[in-house]
Amino acid sequence: MFTDKLIEKVIKCRNHMVVGLDPRLQYVPRHILDDVGGSQLPGMGADKAAEAFFRFNKEIIDNVYDIVPAVKPQIAFYEQYGTAGFECWLKTCKYAKSKGLLVIGDVKRSDIGSTAEAYSDFYLGNNEWSADTDCITLNPYLGTDALIPFVKNCGKNGKGIYVLVKTSNKSSADIQDLDSGGRKIYEHVAELVVKLGEDLIGKFGYSSIGAVVGATFRNDGQKLRELMKRVYFLVPGYGAQGGTAEDAAACFNKDGLGAVVNSSRGIIAAYMSDGYKDKYTGKEFGAAAREAALVARDDINNELEKAGKIAW
Repeated sequence: MFTDKLIEKVIKCRNHMVVGLDPRLQYVPRHILDDVGGSQLPGMGADKAAEAFFRFNKEIIDNVYDIVPAVKPQIAFYEQYGTAGFECWLKTCKYAKSKGLLVIGDVKRSDIGSTAEAYSDFYLGNNEWSADTDCITLNPYLGTDALIPFVKNCGKNGKGIYVLVKTSNKSSADIQDLDSGGRKIYEHVAELVVKLGEDLIGKFGYSSIGAVVGATFRNDGQKLRELMKRVYFLVPGYGAQGGTAEDAAACFNKDGLGAVVNSSRGIIAAYMSDGYKDKYTGKEFGAAAREAALVARDDINNELEKAGKIAW
C-alpha cells in the first residue's frame, strides 16, 4: 500500500518533509536559461521554458533524492506551458521515480462517472501510458461518486490519494468552515475520508486514503488529527506560507507518524533567499536546495521531539 511505502521511506530518511517541485521562470538560474536559448523573460517560448524547468527539476532531485521520501510536482506550473509543459511534468515524475522517490502528483482532480474513472486510470493506473505517480490530490466537492474510482485504483494498484479537507489558504474558510448541522463542512469531509479508507489500512495502521490539512490552521489541524486517527495528512503551508514547525507538528499522531510536510519555494528557490544567497551561486542552486531541505527536516524533527512524537 502507498502509505506503507511512504512511512518506510520516512523512517529510512528520518525525514517527514516532501519537496514541492513548483518551478517558475524567476526561480531558474541564468545559466540554465542561457543553455536552453531563453534570453527573454517572461516571453520565453513554451518549449524552452519546459526544457529549463526539467533541467532545474533534475538538479533539485539529484540533490535531495537520498534525504527526502517524496516529491510533489504541482501540475499547474507545467500546464500553463501547454503540451510542452505537460510533457515536462511527466518527465519530472518519471525521473523522480528513477531515483527511488515517491511521487505525489498535485493535480487536484475531481469529476464523476466515466470521467473520474479516466482520470483515475491515468494518474493511478498501472498501464504503460499511465503517469508515474504514486499518489495524487483530489477535490471532494463533487461528492462520493467522484472519489470512488480513485479509491478503487488505490486498492487495486497500491496507490494513494490525499483529499482536500482543510486547505492552507486563508479563504478556505469561505466554504470549508461553513456550519452544516452543527459541524463545519471540513469535518463532514473528514468523516467521508475516514469511511472511504477503512478497507485500505496498512501494516503501520494508516490508510492509503489521506487528507490535505494545512499547517496554517493549527487548531483545525489538531481537531482533524483527533477525528482522523488512521488517516495520513499531507500538510502544506509550512515555511513561505507562514506555517511553523509547531503548527505542522499538531498534525502528527503520538507515534511520530501521521503526516508529511510540504515545502516548495523554501527549498527549490533557497539559493535566492536570505541565509543562502551570499553562500551559493546560481550554479549551486541544487546544493542550496539540499541544505534547505535538511534545515526543514531538522526543524520539523526538533519540534516533534519536543512534543514527544518520535517515530524512530
